[in-house]
Amino acid sequence: MSDAGSDSDLELLLDYLRRGRGFDFTGYKRSSLSRRIERRMQTVGMDNYLSYRDYLEVVPAEFTNLFNTILINVTSFYRDPPVWNYVAEEVLPRLLAQLQADEPLRIWSAGCASGEEAYTLAMLGAEQLGMEQFRERVKIYATDIDEEALIHARAASYAAKAVDNVPPELLERYFERNGQGTYVFSKELRRTAIFGRHDLIQDAPISRVDLLLCRNTLMYLNADTQTHILARFSFALRKRGYLLLGKAELLPAHSNLFTPVDLKWRVFRAVPQRTLGERLMVSAGTAGQGTADAAGSGERLREAAVEASPEGQLVVDAAGHLVLANAKARMLFSLGVDDVGKLFQDLEISYRPVELRSRIQQAYAERHPSAVCEVEWPGPNGEVAYLEVQVTPLFDDTQALLGASVSFANVTLSRRFQHELEHANRGLEDAYEELQSTNEELETTNEELQSTNEELETMNEELQATNEELQALNQVLSQRTTELNQMNALLESIWASVGRAVVVLDTELRVMVWNHRSQDLWGLRPEEAQGQHFVNLDIGLPVERLLPAIRATIGGEDDHHATLVEATNRRGKTIHCQVTCSPLLGDDDEIHGVILLTEDEPRQGPESRP
Repeated sequence: MSDAGSDSDLELLLDYLRRGRGFDFTGYKRSSLSRRIERRMQTVGMDNYLSYRDYLEVVPAEFTNLFNTILINVTSFYRDPPVWNYVAEEVLPRLLAQLQADEPLRIWSAGCASGEEAYTLAMLGAEQLGMEQFRERVKIYATDIDEEALIHARAASYAAKAVDNVPPELLERYFERNGQGTYVFSKELRRTAIFGRHDLIQDAPISRVDLLLCRNTLMYLNADTQTHILARFSFALRKRGYLLLGKAELLPAHSNLFTPVDLKWRVFRAVPQRTLGERLMVSAGTAGQGTADAAGSGERLREAAVEASPEGQLVVDAAGHLVLANAKARMLFSLGVDDVGKLFQDLEISYRPVELRSRIQQAYAERHPSAVCEVEWPGPNGEVAYLEVQVTPLFDDTQALLGASVSFANVTLSRRFQHELEHANRGLEDAYEELQSTNEELETTNEELQSTNEELETMNEELQATNEELQALNQVLSQRTTELNQMNALLESIWASVGRAVVVLDTELRVMVWNHRSQDLWGLRPEEAQGQHFVNLDIGLPVERLLPAIRATIGGEDDHHATLVEATNRRGKTIHCQVTCSPLLGDDDEIHGVILLTEDEPRQGPESRP
C-alpha cells in the first residue's frame, strides 16, 4: 500500500480519469502508474489520491500535466542501433521480397511518441527502395495516445541533440537545418507518415500491416492487457507480417499468436490462424474377405491349420459330443485322443476353468458368439495363465445348427504387457505432472523475471526522462549563472569606475559589497569582508562615529548623509575621509540596507550635513 492512499483509492482515481477524460489507465501496471501519479501529486502538494482527484476537479489544466507525467515519451532516432541494423538488413529485405513489385508496404509504429521512430523507419525504407519508389509504395502509420507528442511529431522539428544518433550522411540527406539551430525532417518523406491518436487498449487496430513496431510500450501494461493487445496485433498483421518489440519485452509464454524469428532483437512473426472453412481430413479403409473353394486336399489343409493353431480350440456338435480338440487344447486341458467323441458334459473341461455348457446354450439361443475375458488357468509349471474364451455357434448353408466352436486365446503375455504399460503410464503421468509443475514454476519465474525486467526498464525510462528534465533545468541554471556573473562583473566594473571605496551593508549591518578601492584603502579583501558585521571589522575607520548616520539612513530618517572623519589607511597613514551614507532601495521602494561611499582627502567643506 502506498503512503498516498489505499489501492481502492487509486482505482477510484483511475475510474475518474476514465469517465471524465476518456483515458483508461486501468490496464497499466500499478507499481509504475502509482509512482508516476505520486510524483505529480508531490509537485502540486497533494498527499493522497482522493485529495488529488478533488484537485483535478478544481484545476482542469492539471489533467494535461498528469497525462504528460504518466505517458513517458522516451525515444530517439536510431534508438538501439543494432536493432535497426537487423531491421534494415533482414526484416525489410524479406518483406520486400515477399511483395509484388507494385504491392504497397504498410508499416505501423504503435506508441510513436514524438515521431523519431517513424522517421527512422522512413529513412531505412528510402535507403532500401529509393526516394521515388518509397513515396509510391510505403505508408507509415504512426500512432500514440499523447496528443502533445503527436503535435511535435507532425512538426518534425528536432533540436541538434536529438539527431546525434542519425548517421552524418543520412542527416545531410534527410534533414534541413533552419536558422534557429534545429533540424527539420524531409518534407517529401514526411508525407508518407500519417500521425494519429490511437488507444491500443480501446481502439480497433490498423489492418493489413506488414511490419508492426511496438517498442517499450507493452511493459507498462499488465499481463491481461498485454494479451488483449497482442491479439489485436495478430489481427492487424498479414500472415507474412513481422512484430518488433522493445528490448525489455517478450511475448507471454502461453501465447500462440506469434512465433519468434530472432529473440535477441525481439522480432516475431504472426502465426497464420485457421479459417472457418478449414475442415478436418479423415481417412477410412475397406477390407475384403475372400473365399476359395477347396477340394480334397483343401479339407486336410483346414484340419492341419486347426491342429497347428496357437489357440486352443474345441468343437462340440449339436448332440453335445466333443468332435474336435486341437493340439493346443489337448495340451492345456490334458485331453486325450479317446476323449474325442465323448459327451462334452462328462468332461472336466465343460466346467473348468469356466462353465461352458451354459455359454454354449446361450450362444445357440442368441445365435451369436459369447465371450469370457481373462479366465485364470494354472499351468504345468505352477504359473497362472490367463485365457480369453469365446463360444461361437456353427451353422450350415441353410442356417441349420451344426454345433459350437470354443476357442481359448492365451492372453497372459499381453496382460503382463498391459500391466507393465499401465505401470509405465502411471510413472509417465507422475513424471509428466512433475514436469508440468516444474514447467509452470519456470513459466511463473520467467514471467516474474520478465515483469521485473519490464519494471526496471520502465524505471530506467523514468530516470531518463527525469535526467532530461534535470539537464534542461541545468541549462537554464547555467544560463542564469552566466547572466549573474556578467551582472556581477558589470557591477564590479561600476564600483571600480566610481573611484571611491564602496561598502554596501544590509539592514543588520553585514557587508554585502566590498569593492577593490575599499580593499586598497583598508587592507581587507572582498572575501574576508563579505558576510562580516561592519562593526567587527578590524580597519582604521572609526565605525562608531558612522553608526548614527547609518542607522538614520536605514530607518528612513535621512536619505543622504555625509560625515568627515579621521582614519588610518592600510599603510598606517592618517587620512581624512568623507563618508556618505545612502539608502539601498529595492523594487518595492523598501530600504534593504545602506551604501557607504568613502573618499579620502576630500575637498574642503563642512564637517557634516544633517
